Amino acid sequence: MKHRIDPKIDCVFKALLGSVENRNLLVHFLNAILTSDLTTPITEVEILNPYNDKEFLDDKLSVVDVKAKDSEGRLYQIEIQLLTYRHLPERMVYTWCDIISQQLQSGNDYSLLKPVYSIWLLAENLLPGETDYAHEYKLQNRQGRSLADLGGIHLLELKKFTAERIETEEQRWLQFFKEGEQLDESALPDWMNTDEMRQAMKTLKLFSDKERDYHAYQARQNYLREQRTIQIERDEDLREMERIKQEMEQAQQDLERERTEKQAALAEIERLKALLSRST
Repeated sequence: MKHRIDPKIDCVFKALLGSVENRNLLVHFLNAILTSDLTTPITEVEILNPYNDKEFLDDKLSVVDVKAKDSEGRLYQIEIQLLTYRHLPERMVYTWCDIISQQLQSGNDYSLLKPVYSIWLLAENLLPGETDYAHEYKLQNRQGRSLADLGGIHLLELKKFTAERIETEEQRWLQFFKEGEQLDESALPDWMNTDEMRQAMKTLKLFSDKERDYHAYQARQNYLREQRTIQIERDEDLREMERIKQEMEQAQQDLERERTEKQAALAEIERLKALLSRST
C-alpha cells in the first residue's frame, strides 16, 4: 500500500462495516462480538445508514456510526470512539434508549419492540478501574435476571486488549482495529489469513491507493485531531471550573464554620455573664 491506514478513523471504519459491498464483514463482525447474546447466528443484515464516500468529502459532521437490522428485526449500532470524555457513558445509554424508543409509533404495542445491541469500540480506556477489555450492560437485577430482552450495550477497550494467540473471531477483529495501521499487506501475520481479514485489508488499500479516498481519509484524520484538541481543552476547562467550584464551596464551609464557632463563643460569654451576675 502507498500509505498506512488506520481502520479506527471513522470514514475507514464506516467503509469497513457500513458499506453495502462489505455487508458480509458486518455480519461476521456482529456474530463475532455478540456470540453470547445471539441464540442463532445472523445471516443477513440491512444497513440503515450505508457509507457514502461523498458525504465525508462534503460534510465534516457526517453520521459515522453504523446502524443495521437483521432478518428477525433486531437492531444494531456500532461506533468507534477515538477519545473518551466526561459524559460519554451517558451518551452511550441515551443513544441505546433512543434507538429502542424510535421503533414505536403512536399507538404501537410494546410487544413490537426488538432487541437493540449497541457496540462501542474505544481507542482510549473509559473504565480505568477495570482490567477486562470487554464490558456488557443489560437491563438486569442483582441476581442477573432480565427485566426485558431488549439487547444491551457492549464496550470494547482496545488499549486493554492483548492476546498472545488469536483464537476467536472477536479477538481477530479487535487485533485488526488495534494494529491495522501497522499491517504490511505483503507480509500479513497468520491471524490475518482469513477471507474476512483479506477483504478488510482491501478496504484499507482503497483508502491508501486511491488519491481521492486518501485525501478524504486525511481530511477526516485532521478533523478528528482538531476535535480531540478541542475536547481536551474543554475537559481541562471543566476540570478548572470544578476546582474553582470546590474551592468556593470549601471557603463557604469555612465561613459557616467560623460563624458557628463565633456564635458558640458569644453564647458561652453570655452564659458566663449570667453566672457572674447570679453569684454577685
